[in-house]
Amino acid sequence: MSQINKKKLTVAMVIVIISGLLLAYLAAERTDSSNNDKIGVIVSIGPEVEFVKAVGGDKVDVTLMVPSTADVHTYEPLPDQLSKVKNASMYVSVGTPIEFETNYLDRIIALNPKMLVVNASQGITLIPNSEEDSEEIMDAHVWTDPENAKIMVNNIYEGLIKVDPTNMEYYQKNRDEYLKKLDELNKNTTELLKDKKRPILIFHPAFGYYAKAYNLTMMGVMVNDEEPSPQRIAMMVDVAKQDNIKVVYLEPQYDPKFMQTIANQIGGEILMVSVLDEHYLENMKKVALAFSRS
Repeated sequence: MSQINKKKLTVAMVIVIISGLLLAYLAAERTDSSNNDKIGVIVSIGPEVEFVKAVGGDKVDVTLMVPSTADVHTYEPLPDQLSKVKNASMYVSVGTPIEFETNYLDRIIALNPKMLVVNASQGITLIPNSEEDSEEIMDAHVWTDPENAKIMVNNIYEGLIKVDPTNMEYYQKNRDEYLKKLDELNKNTTELLKDKKRPILIFHPAFGYYAKAYNLTMMGVMVNDEEPSPQRIAMMVDVAKQDNIKVVYLEPQYDPKFMQTIANQIGGEILMVSVLDEHYLENMKKVALAFSRS
């Protein structure tokens, strides 16, 4: 190959590389522009991700603060999460005494005072946490009851039409379709658990509203968010043996050693359940199936 042809080939290759980089840059710009057209919504917990997306559809860009596998009692927001807050139009708080919000919500709001803050639990009657020492401590996990989830979804809808009133009909249609799915979930769960008699023995008693909705008895191994003592473990083993319980329950963010001890002593098994999963409908179907086990 002659020197001239080599130079031509080199120039052609450089042009191809530059063209490719330029196209990639333009594609990234288009993606950023597309995301910027969406309404930035920040949520505290996983279930709210599905609630917002169900109502907001392709018009929202949702940022989750507490990952589904993290402990909502101790999680600290990361810098990249906080950077999303500055450009968000709306924050959906749970609105209950959930530790992440009591610790950080004021500081998060201070980053973007113009952001609309929606209390998703507005209109929900709180109940005491059955496994705390004080009756004044309210159970924060309202979303585990699908009827409460419906209220949260409607509050999110009300927030979205405030920040984007021109798409009210779109949000209303999406909301109504999702509310029907929650009704179906509630109906199917009621049918599945109607004959459930044995207590639900669970490490972290996060399903208080769920137990109330479906007439279940829930017993938490952990009290006041502290590791259970050997005496507490022994008491739970006695309860399990007395009621012939062969299945105990654990959330994925907790150390399994305590529930494994109980399971070993009763000849039972551990099933995983989650209150923070982002895929609310599918997750709650799995929870119902797990709790239906004897």
